This record gives sequence, structure tokens and C-alpha cells, in this order.
Amino acid sequence: MQLSFFDLENRYEQLSRLKDPLEELNRMIDWNLFADLLKETTKKPRKSAAGRKPFDRVMLFKMLVLQRMHNLSDDRLEYQVRDRLSFMRFLGLDLAGVVPDAKTMWAFREELKENQLIERLFARFDECLRKLDVELKSGQIIDATFVTVPKQRNTRDENKIIKEGAVPIEWGQNPQKLAQKDIDARWTKKGNESFYGYKDHANVDQGTKLITAWEVTSAEVHDSQVLGEVLQSPEMGGTDVYADSAYRSQEQEKSLTATGHTSRIHEKGARNRPLTEAQKSSNKEKSRVRARIEHVFGSMTNELGGITIRTIGLMRAKVQIGLLNLVYNIKRVATLIRKRYFSFDRVIASEIA
Repeated sequence: MQLSFFDLENRYEQLSRLKDPLEELNRMIDWNLFADLLKETTKKPRKSAAGRKPFDRVMLFKMLVLQRMHNLSDDRLEYQVRDRLSFMRFLGLDLAGVVPDAKTMWAFREELKENQLIERLFARFDECLRKLDVELKSGQIIDATFVTVPKQRNTRDENKIIKEGAVPIEWGQNPQKLAQKDIDARWTKKGNESFYGYKDHANVDQGTKLITAWEVTSAEVHDSQVLGEVLQSPEMGGTDVYADSAYRSQEQEKSLTATGHTSRIHEKGARNRPLTEAQKSSNKEKSRVRARIEHVFGSMTNELGGITIRTIGLMRAKVQIGLLNLVYNIKRVATLIRKRYFSFDRVIASEIA
């Protein structure tokens, strides 16, 4: 039986009564704030005027938001948009609307990568918040989390060559095989657990738990090596800097003092110099604040389908991890608006000069 217009409206009204979270997200976020940046993905000249016109770039971006919220593959994303009324309404599609297919979504992400847009999209959302007088400088909490990717079944000799920054000869002679090999991801071990993939290094605002800066590396890079890349100036992020003891060194402490920061990094003991009771107490107090970044990573794991990606290579990983961080911030802002934490009820594009 075919749905009539009134049947469809009735279904949408029922979704609204059930408090469709995507409808609420559309109310709180003016997605056009990203429109001018996303237009840069359409600069490639068309071969002819024939064929279907390009899809609206804001709609494609919103599809990536849905994909990241539910950790869907491109094929599953296409299926879910065709199948779910809430997804269609979120995207502004009607039942007869043309749904972008999996290949279109892959190509759109490639355009984001080639135009290096994900960092600028993240910065745009941050800029909108600051223009709405959101001050993200209540204290900086810095940490990193593993981002896993599908494991590569390489031989020991192949892995040795990759670690040396080269490509096995056989792969170089077979472009199709090389395209399926991730030569940027790395194995590392934490405790008794092994991880393969990348790291998402993040700086989180203490008060709002919003991510203010991030960087992506392969998994074996030590957290402390990326502190400088994610650290915000005292004027932008606040003076206090919280992190676990892996970030602490005499050199790092001197550097933070020189830049006007106040180190709240955990102290660590040594074999012949254990922590004093005062130091243990200080670390415990710092942990109360530092734990807030674990809430961020926990939200990514439990509410955004997990901290995993399916892409190959560092540049594509940056796009996917950047989207993960941006979508987390968008959802977090929606939560704070719902809780009346802010004086505004919508993040709007008109605030951008």
C-alpha cells in the first residue's frame, strides 16, 4: 500500500511526539554555517552539462554526520537513508528524492581530504561558538585515544619494510593491492593489550567538555610528542593544563611555564623516589578534572558507535577522525543547549562575518 501525503505527515508528527533527536538537532544547528566551505568541493569542472546535477553539499555533509553518529559503512548509510523516515526528514528528502549512493559518499569524503577541509569545518563550528560568546578557556585537558582500523595481514618482512618508510616491491608493482594496504597505521602496545591504527590526540575544555584542538598520528607515537600541536595559548584555552603523567618531563614543565601556562600534569614517581603523600593527594585532585576527557572518549564509544574507522591511510584517517571530533562537539553543544547551559538556543551561520 502506497503512503499518501497525509499518511506521511501523520508519521512525521508521530516521530516528533516521540522526540526525534534528529529533528531537535536540526532545530539547534544551522547547517548552512558550513555551506561556503563545502562549496569548495564543487570547484572541479564538469565534463559536460549532461547528467544529474551535483548533490547539495550541505546535505552530503549531513549524511556524513549521520554516518558518524551510527558508525555506518557507505553501503549501510545509503540503505538507512532510503529506509528511515527520520533520516530522510533530517536531510530534507521526500520519498521521491534521489538518495546519494555509496560511491557518491566515498567521492565526497575524498573531496574533503583533497581540499583539506575537515580542519576548517571543525574551526568554523568553534568560531561560531566563540561569536556566540562561548569562552572555551576554563582549563585544558589533554589526552589521546586509540582509533582502530581493520588489521593488515602482512608478513614480518613486509612490516619491517613499512616501518622503514618504504613499500614492498610486490605491492609497488600491483597498484590494486597497494590501494588495499595501509602503510601509515602502526601496531603499539598498552599494558597487555595491542592496538593497530591511529591516535586521536585531543584538547578538551574543562567546563563544557568540548574538544578545542586535535591532531591525528599513527598509534605508536607517544602522547607527549603531540602536546605542542594540541595545546592552546592561555588566551584561547585558559592557563591550567591537565594531563596524565605520560606528558610530564622537566623540559615540558619549563616549556609550559615559559608560555604562561600552569601545569596540572600528574606527577610520577621513580624507582628510588616514590611519590610523597602530598603528591599522591595532588594527583587525586587533578584526576577529578582530568577524568572529564574520559567522558568525551566514552561518549564517542557509547553514543557514536565506537572509536573505529574503515579507511586506509593517514590522510583519510584524519578526515574520519576529524569528523568524529566535530560530530561529538555538535552533539555535545546540542546537549548543553537542551540543559540551558548557554544563553542561546541555536548555533547560527549569520554570526560569521
